[in-house]
Parts: sequence; C-alpha cells; structure tokens
Amino acid sequence: MNRTIIIFLFVLFADFLLAQQIMSLRECVEYAIEHSVNVEIGRIDIDDARIARREAILKAFTPTIDAGTYAYLNFGRSVDPETNTYLSTTSFNNGYSVSGNIVLFNGFSAVNNIKISKIAMKMGVTQEQQIVDELCLAVIEAYCNMAYFSRMVEVVSEQVKTASDNLLLAQRKEQLGQKSYADVVQLEAELAEREYQYITMKNQLNDAILMLEDLMLWEERTCLSIQTSQTFQTYLIDSIVEITHHPAVALAEYKMQNAKTELNTARWRFAPSLSLSGGWSTSYYTYPNTNGYVATPYAQQFVNNGGEYVQLSLSIPIYDGLSRYSNIARKKNAYRRAEAEYRRTLQEVESEVERAVQDREGSIVAMKQADRRVKAQKEAYNINTKKFEQGLISPLEFKTSSDNYLNAQAEYLNATLKYFIKTCVVNYYNGVNYLEQL
Repeated sequence: MNRTIIIFLFVLFADFLLAQQIMSLRECVEYAIEHSVNVEIGRIDIDDARIARREAILKAFTPTIDAGTYAYLNFGRSVDPETNTYLSTTSFNNGYSVSGNIVLFNGFSAVNNIKISKIAMKMGVTQEQQIVDELCLAVIEAYCNMAYFSRMVEVVSEQVKTASDNLLLAQRKEQLGQKSYADVVQLEAELAEREYQYITMKNQLNDAILMLEDLMLWEERTCLSIQTSQTFQTYLIDSIVEITHHPAVALAEYKMQNAKTELNTARWRFAPSLSLSGGWSTSYYTYPNTNGYVATPYAQQFVNNGGEYVQLSLSIPIYDGLSRYSNIARKKNAYRRAEAEYRRTLQEVESEVERAVQDREGSIVAMKQADRRVKAQKEAYNINTKKFEQGLISPLEFKTSSDNYLNAQAEYLNATLKYFIKTCVVNYYNGVNYLEQL
C-alpha cells in the first residue's frame, strides 16, 4: 500500500477516535476566563476588599456595643452591698451590664481607612482586569498559533497529494520510456520530503493544541478543535488616546493614592482623640446559708441596683519613643516609592504603546507584501505544473517552484495572524478590551 494512503488512514483513524469540539476564538477566550484559577483568586481578593470597606464604614460611623453577665458564689469574707459592712458568710452574686463606645475624633483615621479600603477594592478590580487581559492575549496568540499550523497541515497535505500524483504519473511515463529512472527517484525523494513536512506540521499542531488547552484549562473529554475557516479581522484605531485607563497605569496610580492617604493618616496621629462611652448595669445578691435572712426579691433588686454612666474621654499623645515620627518617615518613603513606580509604569506603557503601533504598521506592510508574493508564486506554480506535466522542466525545477509557493503561503498566513494580533494590542491600548474585539 502506498505510504501516503497509510498516513492519511492513520490521521483519519486518530481523528475518529477523538471526537473534536470545534470552537471559535471568542468561545475559547470566554472558556479560559470562566475556568481560570487566577481570575477566581482575583475575584476572591475583590470580595475581601469589599468586606474590608464595609468594616471600615461601620467602624467609623457606628459604636461598639458589648453586653455581659456574671454569677458567682463567695465562700469567704465579703462586703454586703446593702450595708457596706464585712460579712463572713456564703453569698451569691449575679450581675448584668451593657456598654457602648464610639470614637468622635481620632485624627480622621476612620475616614482615611474608608478611603484606603475603597482604593483597595478598585485595585482588586483593576488587578482582576489585568489578569483577564493577559489571559485573553495569551489565548489569542495560542489560538492563532494553532490556526497557523492547522492551515499549514492542510497546505502540506495538498502538497503531499500533488507529489504523490506526480510520482504515479512519472512511474507510468517511465514504463512508456518518456521519463528516466533519475526523474522517478527525484520525485520519490520529493514525496518523502513532503510526507516528512506533513508529519512535522502535524506534531507542531498537536503541540499548539496542548498549549491552547493548558491556557484554557480544558476539562472536556473531547479533543479541542478550532474554526480554521475563521477570518481574523478587527477594526483599526488610528490615534492613541490617554493611556491612564490601562490597568498597569491605573494600578500604579491607586498604589500612589493609597500611600498618600496612609501618609496623611500617620501625620494626624499627633492629634488628640475623643471618644464617648456609656453603659448600664445591675446586680442581684443573696445569702443562701444565713438563717433568718430573707433576700430582696429578684425583680426588685434588678430595678433598685441598676445604674447608668456616660463618659467622655480625651487622649492627648505626648511621647511614645518617637514611633510616630518614624512612622511618618516610613510613609513618606513609601509615597515617594509609589510615585516613582507610577512614573516608571507610565513610561513603560508609553514605550509599549509606541512599540505596538510600530509593530502594527510593520505587520501591515509585511502582510501586503506577502499577499503580492503568494499571488505571484501561485501563478508561477500553476505555470510550472503545466510545464512539468508536459515534460518541459525537470523535477528539481518543479520542486523549487513548489517550495517557493509553500513558503509564500506560510509567510502570508503568518503575516496575517501577526497583523491581527498587533491590531488587537493597539486597540487594547485605546481602551477596547480583547473580548470586545472578537
């Protein structure tokens, strides 16, 4: 049996064993986002930040309330609550209390904590968006890589079929004396080379599938397959808008704002703090082992022994080992560091934007040139195919023409996918996320 037929039967049998689920680029990206562990962790962090913000708000505007009770037996010397004299008899005591406290002023620490928690929640949302954007770009690149090798497998398989047909034709002509043995051997070598290219492309395609499945955390039992007929097109945005909306820049800005707020909090710790507290308590007592003693009824003691208090406290910091001054110095350094990191991030993103625009412009020129080349090589290949069938060119010349056409197709496909990716990146820097472009 011909080796080409064996290869094709093997491929068809493998595809039959693994039922493939065909997915578009957008479906792959959505699946990756839905199953991403990093995205799930980011959402948990956002939930923690939301809880911290709620806690800061409640701590700033609501009092703390405590309630307590106690009950004990005293077997030794004790003071009679009614007469204030010492007794040496067993007594039973039971009490209840409720107290509350609210901070009226603490150097705007509570307000600053609310600001910090609010910024932390924004940072969590921005970090999650950054993780999603990085995952989207990685899936797009892996998808395009898989699309490239899928298309190249189809192209090389056509080359294998053409080489096989040419070999059969040459073998018949050799039997008729129209072709030499050397020509047949040359065509056999070309067929072997095409089969080798096909197997290589198939292996690279399998690697690309595994890479895409790893990024997507593919959990299905079916083998992943993509729409090879999908057209990779996106819209162009000529001018670059403000890049402050970029997640990396926004995250650095949030860190700078957070550091500034913490510095203000440290400075206000030199201010006095004022708090208001109040409470109510009552108690019950009796002497269970005292003969002739009749305790006041429980309900009456509960009312008679009740008492309330209101307390206004003012705390003025004087000296604490210069810890406040040291804390301000550290917060100043943290703010300066965050400010420097913000400027550095801004410069890095600006450089990335310029590089992305240059890459997109370069990919446009490369794609147009590759398109012209593939059209020219296709025309040359069709002409040389007819010449070869008529015996006007040698197998070596025909192989050269076939190689040139194959390389032109590969370069055009690569340029098209590269242009698509670079355009997506430029649009992303203009504020359009990757999912909206698909």
